[in-house]
Amino acid sequence: MMRKTILVLLGAVVGAALTLVVSQPRVILAGMSANAAGPADTYRQLNLFGDVFERVRADYVEKPDDSKLIESAINGMLAGLDPHSSFMDAKNFKDMQVQTRGEFGGLGIEVTMEDGLVKVVAPIDDTPAAKAGILANDIITHLDDESVQGLTLNQAVEKMRGPINTKIRLRIMRKGQTKPTEVTIIRELIRVRAVRSRIDGDDIAYIRVTQFNEQTTENLKKTIADLSTQITEGKLRGYILDLRNNPGGLLDQAISVSDIFLEKGEIVSTRGRNAEETQRFNAKAGDLTKGRHIIVLINGGSASASEIVAGALQDHKRATVIGTRSFGKGSVQTIIPLGSGNGALRLTTARYYTPSGRSIQAKGIAPDIEVLQDVPEELKARADSKGESSLRGHLKGDGEEQTGSQSYIPPDPKDDKALKMAADLLRGAVTNSAFPPSPKRAALPQQ
Repeated sequence: MMRKTILVLLGAVVGAALTLVVSQPRVILAGMSANAAGPADTYRQLNLFGDVFERVRADYVEKPDDSKLIESAINGMLAGLDPHSSFMDAKNFKDMQVQTRGEFGGLGIEVTMEDGLVKVVAPIDDTPAAKAGILANDIITHLDDESVQGLTLNQAVEKMRGPINTKIRLRIMRKGQTKPTEVTIIRELIRVRAVRSRIDGDDIAYIRVTQFNEQTTENLKKTIADLSTQITEGKLRGYILDLRNNPGGLLDQAISVSDIFLEKGEIVSTRGRNAEETQRFNAKAGDLTKGRHIIVLINGGSASASEIVAGALQDHKRATVIGTRSFGKGSVQTIIPLGSGNGALRLTTARYYTPSGRSIQAKGIAPDIEVLQDVPEELKARADSKGESSLRGHLKGDGEEQTGSQSYIPPDPKDDKALKMAADLLRGAVTNSAFPPSPKRAALPQQ
């Protein structure tokens, strides 16, 4: 039976943002491989499954839903493999595709849940919500006359999204007003902001990448171009690339983001069970930052695609990595659609390796300079990420595994020790043998 393999994923945890790469069509055979258990044993076990299934259908205390029984059985089979293999029903598959595209029909607001109601964190510039006058801290109580009370945040967000050029009516409460306001908004194409930036002082370009979706590389290129025009020629000391708490995204975007800063060399390789499945991805000439200093910030929440970028720039001695050990998600998942309306299979099919041949599975990327943050007492219990090695059933790494590390980022940049260290290094206020990295020390073996 021929199925088309669309995507390969490297996600930090189930439900997190994912890393994907377009793959070639793959043939999936119904038979057994030569080194697997004998067909008779396998079919005997399948008969056992069929017997159990029929007994549950016939004798369970309440009539079960056959489709849910099958789905649960599939999930159980995949959960027994590793934490990242799973079944996605049609809705979850669609949601994943929306997430990785980074664009959808919607209003253009960042929201959170507060006291059972939807609170606006901020409207996104030049979107329908911003044009309609939606403000930060507005409380959304109703969507098309339906109360949001009792809905989860995901359910409320799903209702606000919809086809482009369709209308939705919001009822909002605003501080200082005694009566609610109703606003009708027409949905437009919204693009997720995966790249944010600012100028630190007047001489450092700070760039934060929050996920790797289909828009990330182009957004990053535009951001670098914009920052270079905003900083006086000759004054730019370097770039701070903040990948902290970035759980991943598209593998091809991780590769193209790495390529922005590299002139040549391998970026990452993926290696499956069979040697012929090995793939290598190399940089093309053209460093958009023109060789300026780069510092990459990582922490325990930096996973998969983030680790690919950090590992590539670290191995090539193109950047100094500062912060705490990353998550350690070094496996690759392939997405296999299961036919119209049947969802998709997420299956672990390979590990990935940095240019020097390191597998970061269950170990993570160790920073060149470790910087620990001061964590408020009330947050200390939640300030660390346990990492890939803590997940039950995770793939074993090469050599000694490492636990997770600190993932707290102070809300005020003035309290951010890693950010301050990066800025001080770029300005020469402090020195460290790891900065600037020497390309002469980069020893990348031929694979």
